[in-house]
Amino acid sequence: MNEHIEIDGVTLHLSQPDKTSSPWIGQAEVLKQILACWLVVDKQDLPLAPRLVGTPGIGKTTLALAAARERQQSAFIYQCTADTRPEDLIVTPVLGEKGTIQYHASPLVSAMITGGVCILDEGNRMNEKSWASLAPLLDHRRYVESIVAGITIQAHPEFRCAVTMNDDESTFEIPDYILSRLQPTLLLTYPSREDEMNILKYHLPFADDDLLNLTVEFLQKSHELKLDFSTRDGLNVLRYALKRIAQNPEHPLAKDTAWRESLERCLGDEAMDLESLAKRKNQSLGGNVLPMGLGDFFFDPNDPLHPDFDEDDDDDDDFDDED
Repeated sequence: MNEHIEIDGVTLHLSQPDKTSSPWIGQAEVLKQILACWLVVDKQDLPLAPRLVGTPGIGKTTLALAAARERQQSAFIYQCTADTRPEDLIVTPVLGEKGTIQYHASPLVSAMITGGVCILDEGNRMNEKSWASLAPLLDHRRYVESIVAGITIQAHPEFRCAVTMNDDESTFEIPDYILSRLQPTLLLTYPSREDEMNILKYHLPFADDDLLNLTVEFLQKSHELKLDFSTRDGLNVLRYALKRIAQNPEHPLAKDTAWRESLERCLGDEAMDLESLAKRKNQSLGGNVLPMGLGDFFFDPNDPLHPDFDEDDDDDDDFDDED
């Protein structure tokens, strides 16, 4: 790939594509769905820019990378953050030698120019102003404008895009006019026991079977209880446990001891008892808690002015006191 290109007299230095080779294991249907989004079935048709939604660590970015490899296209990742500016997304000026200005194309623009795939990672952490700069790219116009460089950049016909989004609350609310351009929504679920085991074995083929089984059992129980521990969490627990065991080969920690220590260090004390954690989470969401009425906000339950105050009960109490 050329390291720079000239557009309307402006030289742009291009970003390098991602070289990650991690495969997509299991959940073949969602891979087919993203590939369908990127098909063009007629000369008047346009590719779609899907949203890949799921909990952190579930494999959204890996899925998009796998889809790009399936299409034999280069993949570029742009990491969205709360302070991302429009110029960060498009073209950034950099001071070069002898005080000259060099223009660097973002991973997004580099994918547009070369006909690659861009993954806007954790898109719902990005502010509306930055999203607004991408509005013409995500509809039939398929271009972006760089105010900094003073040029308009048209997307290559083979350019494709996907946006990953975490389904947690530490994010911005994306405006409807952008969401209408990011369709369809593809939901990623937690992997099955077999798939999760295969993922762990792929990344840590040297891991002991006992440790692998402990980790998969923990993850599957977590998924069953609708807790947010992911395969990525499992990999971290397994890695640290293996390191602790290898640390002192003459007197290694017992596997179970090393694994439980790793679980506590990586995921915290609450991960040691999933049942209790799930119960507390359910209660905090109102699972088994009776809702408060308006009267509870203004009056003590024993106050005669409380709507549910039972005068007879108080009389009985008084009678008992007299006895």
